[in-house]
Amino acid sequence: MRVLLSTYDSRGGVEPLLGLAVALQTLGAEALLCVPPDEEFAERAADFGVPLVFFGESVREMNSAVTTWSEEDVRRRLLGLIDAQFDTIAPAAQDCDALLSAGLVWTGAGARSVADKLGIPYIYASYHPSHLPSTHHQPPEYAGRGMPSTEFDNRVMWNLNAQNINSAFGPTLNRNRAKIGLPPVGHLREYAYTDRPWLASDPTLGPWPKPADLDVVQTGAWLLPDERPLPDDLLAFLDAGTPPVYVGFGSMPLLGANDIGRTAIEAVREQGRRTLLARGWAGLDLIDDRDDCFVCGEVNQQALFARVAAVVHHGGAGTTTTAARAGAPQLVVPQGADQVYWARRVTELGIGTACDGPAPPLRSLSVALQAILTPETRAWARDAAREMRADGAAGAAKLLVDAVSREKPPASV
Repeated sequence: MRVLLSTYDSRGGVEPLLGLAVALQTLGAEALLCVPPDEEFAERAADFGVPLVFFGESVREMNSAVTTWSEEDVRRRLLGLIDAQFDTIAPAAQDCDALLSAGLVWTGAGARSVADKLGIPYIYASYHPSHLPSTHHQPPEYAGRGMPSTEFDNRVMWNLNAQNINSAFGPTLNRNRAKIGLPPVGHLREYAYTDRPWLASDPTLGPWPKPADLDVVQTGAWLLPDERPLPDDLLAFLDAGTPPVYVGFGSMPLLGANDIGRTAIEAVREQGRRTLLARGWAGLDLIDDRDDCFVCGEVNQQALFARVAAVVHHGGAGTTTTAARAGAPQLVVPQGADQVYWARRVTELGIGTACDGPAPPLRSLSVALQAILTPETRAWARDAAREMRADGAAGAAKLLVDAVSREKPPASV
């Protein structure tokens, strides 16, 4: 059995698919990943023997350049991701028994078109509840903007969301579908998500709201076991004093990154704590030569977060989940999209707090850090960690294998 797993996303969106691919390997199935052509994805996939097919532009280059592009540049590149589903993913899926797409709704619609043309099962997966339509929450583009949040208003916003998606991406999708003999799609989001999408988030950290207005299969988060040792110089810093506060913004490019890094270090110092700064895509760096700070590259967060006093981050699904599983108090500084949802969940669970992003002032960061660097928050975080599941990828892999097996005709005897 061979499954194609596809997404156009940064590290936080690719790694869960890699976790699912490894779980599929354990069941004797083969997984092929279709992801952006970023070198770090290839390195991680090679560690687990998972083959890759690249499509689209480098997501790192796109994230870094998007602030300088015109609206037409952004639109053209996003529409190009739909074309890539037909030009690149369609050939890659030829020998596959199923296709799973995660992330962007318009790439999901293209991926489902490929699956329909090939006559193979298609599944859409989201890493967070906020991207799936529900009267319990607003669409991501409205979150945090002071909009009303009654069930009626949320329904109106989701309807507007669907109209905007159809208008922006429908013509390109349907032009490509016509080329391969498929009829046009009228409701792109509904088509991409299907009537039974999967939700790859932990039920404790990111539950699907009830009563549900969409039939969602919540599998738990797709975790990739990380056995990499921490670098010797990082271990030496950790061993040299009290647990530091981790500050990192992952794949977010961050405008004014130097100012944000300086503010964070100063806020941590006000608490009498050491700082561990993750360079990330924003290129955060030290602000002086004092020995209470250390900067690291991409490392094993699963091992690292077990040794820090708190995690200050942007609120991506992957970082939020890893910090929560480690029982580390969190301070979320959301930069947009689903990060606003995770900031709210961290606060609601009592495992941390949040600051208004994207660049809160020193006083706000300092007060927020003071609030979470307490025994009470640490206790809440550890209690939540004990409730979280580690079997999401294994369960999803079994569901996927079972779904394909049901679709296949019985073997002849």
